[in-house]
Amino acid sequence: MHGDILGERARLTPEREALLELASGTRLSYAAADARATTMARVWREALGLARGDRVGILAANRLEHVDAYFAAARTGIILVPLSTRLTASELAHPIADSGMRALLYDGACAATVAELRERCGELRLVALDEPERRGDARLAELARALPAQPAFTRERCGPEAIHSLIYTSGTTGKPKGVMLPHRMILANAWGTVASWGLSEADVTAVFTPFYHAAGMAVLLSPLFLAGGRVVIHREFDAAEVVRVLAEEGCSVVLGVPTIFRLLLETPGFERARLPRLRFLISGGAPLPGELAEAYRRRDLPLKQGFGMTEAGVNCFAQTVEEFRRKPASIGRPLMWTEARIIDGEGRELGLEAVGELCLRGPHVCAGYWRDPAASAEAIDAEGWLHTGDLARRDGEGCYAIVGRRKDMFISGGVNVYPAEIEALLLEHPAVADCAVVGVPHESWGEVGAAFVVLAPGAAADDAALAAHLEGRLARFKVPRRFHRVEALPRTAYGKVQKHRLRELLPA
Repeated sequence: MHGDILGERARLTPEREALLELASGTRLSYAAADARATTMARVWREALGLARGDRVGILAANRLEHVDAYFAAARTGIILVPLSTRLTASELAHPIADSGMRALLYDGACAATVAELRERCGELRLVALDEPERRGDARLAELARALPAQPAFTRERCGPEAIHSLIYTSGTTGKPKGVMLPHRMILANAWGTVASWGLSEADVTAVFTPFYHAAGMAVLLSPLFLAGGRVVIHREFDAAEVVRVLAEEGCSVVLGVPTIFRLLLETPGFERARLPRLRFLISGGAPLPGELAEAYRRRDLPLKQGFGMTEAGVNCFAQTVEEFRRKPASIGRPLMWTEARIIDGEGRELGLEAVGELCLRGPHVCAGYWRDPAASAEAIDAEGWLHTGDLARRDGEGCYAIVGRRKDMFISGGVNVYPAEIEALLLEHPAVADCAVVGVPHESWGEVGAAFVVLAPGAAADDAALAAHLEGRLARFKVPRRFHRVEALPRTAYGKVQKHRLRELLPA
């Protein structure tokens, strides 16, 4: 069992179209995509002198080289480390040093960051994907052209537990950790997704979420490669471009985050776009607001909510659009070959409708954290259960719903309060464009809620109006005692609110 899904698919349907890169207009068959990945693998081995177990990074916007590198890692045993283009050189220095990275591929848009990294990481070999930041840097294309002819490429035989890639967590609560993705995880996620979501060779997706995030490759690209489908690569998210591509390329399945689906809804032309092949849109990364789901339902567009995490695949649950409309808080049932349970603070499994921590087990779960056995043992117990840190409940039909993050929950007057419940209701206020709630110390109640609110353009709402909107719909102890107006919430590239940064804004 190995993660070279592209190599396996290219054997079966070499002439079928696999990829379209919008920026260059390049269309590739599976055979051509496979050949590119082999060339990347040879550059790593022969030109850069990398060997099995070495780490190589990539710092670039979405482009074909991300796909090349992903499957080059799968056939060489060299470990890929994707890096976020949104981070500063100071922030990137940690994953580079922590992973022991030997080489870094970068594109010209990241030249300023690379210049600073050059000073911080002197031993790092830098390879330009297009224009080099400095004359002495090698160009990937030149290294590829200089490769000697050879009769055939020999794929490294990687066992299921060999590490394919390291994805550094987004750091919503502190310093990022490197999640170890073994080969069996890459394959299990793709296989489970195809089987549970009903994907096929007829499906087409547009990928505009960043490839440096686990979801960019794992939610739909690698599953569709396994099924023999087709992928359209956007360099970045551009709402008008996405609307055009969804129609012109006949996209049938699409991943986004709630912010993206809101922007699409507001894009001129989206309402008139003809999307006859669209089977479903799936939202992840953050809770899907009910009013946004309702707006898509009114347009008769098949939007539903998903759930996943870097440490678990990333796809973990499945549901139909009809089930989501019937149960708008639901994330569905666990994927095939996925076990789920809900436990209390003592590790005891809880019954129906009880709120506790969601735990997952299966071949799609990661191998722990890079060079951090203590964090690995805390996250994955001796029986193989991944403790997600998410609070959830299960109903009598076997459907799960996320209540909030364990670390976000606070206790007011001895009663548990889940910020996600408050946030969902606040978002229904017409003046509120975005919001987040955190617990803050209180001398009488232990903790109370503090809400950070982003108002819609031109809208106004004072504290009394926001509190009145919640009163009568929530118990009084759940209503935030403070409302703070902010221009924007600090979010990760994948849409998760960084609540530790919000707490830093609170007065001492």
